[in-house]
Amino acid sequence: MTAVQAPPRVALRRLAGMRHSSPGRLQLMLAVLLVLACLAGLVTGLTAWSAGTGTADLRDRAQPLLAEAETIQSSLADADTTAALAFLAGGLEPPALTARYDKDLADAATALTSAARRVPQDGPAGEAIRAVATGLNDYAALVATARALNRQGKPVGASYLSTASKLNRETLQPQAEILFREAGREAEAGYTNARSTWWLTLLGVLVAALVAALLVIQIRLSRSTRRTFNLPLLTASALTLLLLAGTAAVFLHQRAKLTDAVRLGSAPVETLAEMRVLVLRERADEALTLVARAGSGTLETEFKTIRGQVTFDGPELRPVGDRMSTATAQHDGYVTLHEKIRSLDDNGDYEGAVELAVGDETSTAFDQLTKTLDDASADRRAAFDGQIGSAGRGLGSLTVLGPLLALVICLFAVIGLRARLEEYR
Repeated sequence: MTAVQAPPRVALRRLAGMRHSSPGRLQLMLAVLLVLACLAGLVTGLTAWSAGTGTADLRDRAQPLLAEAETIQSSLADADTTAALAFLAGGLEPPALTARYDKDLADAATALTSAARRVPQDGPAGEAIRAVATGLNDYAALVATARALNRQGKPVGASYLSTASKLNRETLQPQAEILFREAGREAEAGYTNARSTWWLTLLGVLVAALVAALLVIQIRLSRSTRRTFNLPLLTASALTLLLLAGTAAVFLHQRAKLTDAVRLGSAPVETLAEMRVLVLRERADEALTLVARAGSGTLETEFKTIRGQVTFDGPELRPVGDRMSTATAQHDGYVTLHEKIRSLDDNGDYEGAVELAVGDETSTAFDQLTKTLDDASADRRAAFDGQIGSAGRGLGSLTVLGPLLALVICLFAVIGLRARLEEYR
């Protein structure tokens, strides 16, 4: 045991002994500067790499997953609405509604395939994707049966459509909502990773320690050698401050842009997606109430509940305030038409209610509302892309330049203290 412990003990004794001689102290000072500078450079590179990777992942995976989840949720809600409207038209469905329904299913299937590549297969998101993919085929089959029976004038077609809508609303859309929530959590985790708080804290400690070490060493050298300045160490100090300033500038810019990406992009997009699904549910409730031919019922009650939830003046929507003012007016106009539809139906004019529900006036009013929401969402996605693209600027350069600058600091530290060591030879 003694033989094993002897070398470390000897090394420690020599290290302790170096404190008692001027050359030894200079060597210790140099070692401290080299270690701190190398660690600061290494951590600068790692911090920039981590932040750059997190920002890229947010741009390339987390946010696209959120967009795909929104597409799935919105497409399912729109398919439910469009299928009901097409059924109401009776006989051979209008080509425009058929094409829209087919596009909704195709968009949902495409987004499901893309989203499946971005999430773990054994997690809640993966399970939700599989549930929607399986149920989508059953839903399409039920709607196809309802259409075929409706063309033949058989009332049982309404029952098939009701079953299809129930599958969509109670199974597919809730699973899509689970995926949407999981995608939101992924986006939040992406912002956390992009900020690299732990690495930044460690970097701040190391750079502060390096600045303090340079300051203390230069003061001690100035007192012991009676020279005011050590130019190489002064240069090393200036380069350290440059490293600090450059790193601070890059990360302050990145964090500001990440904050703007949330405020101007992610938050409005999520809220707009929720509002779009709600107004689609309103339209579907309206159509399905008429399909049931039972007057006002549970679906009309749900319509009124949803109407109270639809609002376009929340804080998340301030970046698109002008469009939201338009959406509010358009939604109010649509609700007015809906009340006319219900008045006609409740007063025995079913044919007139159906004609108004599927006619150009109501369809145009509702389509203008959804287009306003779609345009606002597209605008906020573009804002997100711009902010995230800006957030990543400088991180790649800092990954390389940070360690290189640290090596230059080491070089000047060696030059500055070696000159003092030479005086003792």
